[in-house]
Amino acid sequence: MADAPSSLSSTLGLVGDRPAEEILRRLTLDVTRKLDGMLHGDFMGLVPGQGTEPGETRAYEAGDDVRRIDWNVSARMQSPYIRQTIAEREMEAWMVVDRSPRLDFGTANCEKRDLVVAAAAGVGLLSARGGNRVGAVVVRGSEISTVPPRQGRKHLLGILDRTIRTPREDGAGAAALGEALRRTGAVAKRRGLVVVISDFLGDPDTWRTDLGVLSLRHAVLCVQVVDPRELELPPVGTLHLVDPATGATREVNTDDARLRERYAAAARAQQQMIADALRGAGADHLVLRTDGDWLMDLARHVSQRRRRAELASAGRPLR
Repeated sequence: MADAPSSLSSTLGLVGDRPAEEILRRLTLDVTRKLDGMLHGDFMGLVPGQGTEPGETRAYEAGDDVRRIDWNVSARMQSPYIRQTIAEREMEAWMVVDRSPRLDFGTANCEKRDLVVAAAAGVGLLSARGGNRVGAVVVRGSEISTVPPRQGRKHLLGILDRTIRTPREDGAGAAALGEALRRTGAVAKRRGLVVVISDFLGDPDTWRTDLGVLSLRHAVLCVQVVDPRELELPPVGTLHLVDPATGATREVNTDDARLRERYAAAARAQQQMIADALRGAGADHLVLRTDGDWLMDLARHVSQRRRRAELASAGRPLR
């Protein structure tokens, strides 16, 4: 593997050894400056909850949730009407943060572990606005730690500090993502938002069902971090590869064009399998790349998600 640049991006100027407080300060400035123009409005969080406070009524349309039908109004109007609810401005958000050894890899602007920290900071900053509470489940191999949800910048700083201080340790094993999702479902009693940040390279059968169960109660966003070398190999001669999770090694001749083609085909199949598993579990899917602009990718996704929520609330067809 080629040496990855130490900075997360030239814009943020982050390096892996900087303290969590400095990282959060820089990300706060960048998120505020770049995202506020795109995510304008009275609600600045990642996504509003559906809410429980009754609002206005409107005529029922195909595709509406029949559980929202207001039978009293429907009886008076002699046709079905649904009761809209006022979007909830205060909600509980949980982040499931994967810090397994396989994230200690990167060949572009940063390592995947740095991108995980950035995504957690961006999601945490957006979710914490408006007084929302944010909690976290941090997983590294078989070790899983839980941070109860609270409000405030100091609490978010504590979550990031715990994430950043996760040590590098080859051979620590693959992340117990399924177990982390089950724990999140057990501790997240209140309906809200769950953001899972991982590369999802483990067998989907180990986490697919648990993610689907979580999606039944919560809005779930899966942020997948990807490095370009996981999708294709460059012709750079013989590479000595090491799996950080297991310590297994292998030598690969990247000058072999047929090998590179097989690798790319297998990578495409793997990415499609991950996407199908996430979609089948009922979760939103956002891909962040170590060679891309993660902040703008996050902004576009949040903007599109908020627009879908607004159209659904207004009873207009989604585009």
